[in-house]
Amino acid sequence: MTVQFPLNAPDLRALDKAHHLHPWANFGPFEAKGALVMARGEGCWLWDTEGRRYFDAIGGMWCTNIGLGRREMAEAIADQVQHLAFANSFVDMTNGPAALLAAKLASLAPGDLNRVHFTTGGSDAVDTAYRMVQYYQSVMGRPSKTQMIAREYSYHGSTYISQSIGKRPGDRVPFFRYKEDGIHHLTAPNAYRAPDGMGEAAFCDWLVAEFEAKLAEIGPENVGGFFAEPVQASGGVIVPPAGYLPRMAAICRQHDILFVADEVVTAFGRLGHWFASWEEFGVQPDIITCAKGLTSGYLPLGALIFTDRIWEAMAADGARWFTSGFTYSGHPVACAAALKNIEIIEREDLLGNATRIGTLFEARMKALEALPMVGQVRGRKLMVCVENVADKATKALLPEELDVGTRIADTCEAMGLLVRPMGHLNVMSPPLILTATDVDLIGDTLEAAIRQVADALVREGVRLG
Repeated sequence: MTVQFPLNAPDLRALDKAHHLHPWANFGPFEAKGALVMARGEGCWLWDTEGRRYFDAIGGMWCTNIGLGRREMAEAIADQVQHLAFANSFVDMTNGPAALLAAKLASLAPGDLNRVHFTTGGSDAVDTAYRMVQYYQSVMGRPSKTQMIAREYSYHGSTYISQSIGKRPGDRVPFFRYKEDGIHHLTAPNAYRAPDGMGEAAFCDWLVAEFEAKLAEIGPENVGGFFAEPVQASGGVIVPPAGYLPRMAAICRQHDILFVADEVVTAFGRLGHWFASWEEFGVQPDIITCAKGLTSGYLPLGALIFTDRIWEAMAADGARWFTSGFTYSGHPVACAAALKNIEIIEREDLLGNATRIGTLFEARMKALEALPMVGQVRGRKLMVCVENVADKATKALLPEELDVGTRIADTCEAMGLLVRPMGHLNVMSPPLILTATDVDLIGDTLEAAIRQVADALVREGVRLG
């Protein structure tokens, strides 16, 4: 097939529709209308191929932390391409940007997380963490500790193992198979959906007791790792009860279980910190997985950051091999992009901005709870979720076929705002460069869209309590 360039918007949509299988493809709607084709991005804004402008409150996919269109990012990437476009990092070869970035991440990570293994994204970082947990436990003389524990409504990636560790209902389609043996799931720490209307403190006690009961059932001598997002991002921005994560970490330490903090979303400023585990929640992990904000989406890159203790145990017998890695691990161009990205975050105090503006953003979004259809607004700093319900008193959900989250997102899109629909939820994770004016724009537009959708539902005969 010969394609002539440049192409207009209808041609691009047609080619995409004819040939492109999108991640999480929803075949019916896609085949009916195709995709929205983006052409340009600057700061927090996107333009489609027909010239329409959108404020991207999604932040790409939780990742455009420094904003789009940064010339110095383009220059850093181009310069590295000219100097060294590729060099593999297998066994005993490296490159300058990879060495510098590993050292930089070690300096930013909490405690003795001084060792770094590069991946191409968050999914394969989690996949590698799963393997590292088993490797470590085995060399420590605990080969039976192969079982892993995670939570319901978690998302850890889309490789076979990372998606098996995660467990969002919408991800578990019947046409795929997932690893069921050896991976266990606890209740999500969502206080809004706590059983029997428990208060937060009682719910926290209940969750910790559930963990202890699960360990007793499996046998702590068989459990190698606990995987936890500090805030469960794609599961609905679930912020755990106060004290929950430190208590879970203490139980892990008691039983020689490695605590794996999946910070693919929360690292690099989303909560106003380089890493949220320690600074936001007081937990010192054994392993941190990260990606997304590491390069602000300019190039694909992920990393697994782990403790000196794990390195020393794995390396104790100099004859051992750690047989895990990827062709593009430590890619020099991606690492150069990450170094420039971190430099920008530091120079412009974007962590401070995320804290200051994030506080405003939380407050403005929280005000949406006054609307009849909004059951709860939850989140921290620059990651927020709006949960839409049929009845605020009972927290009953609207019928799934109404697809209320998509209705709201589509209405926002028509008004020039992008928010992410997830069933009955709408999620936002705007760039760290957000301003107070931007907060008002998002809040006013989203409020108008929710009101408009609620009015339409009432006209259709839907009862909103």
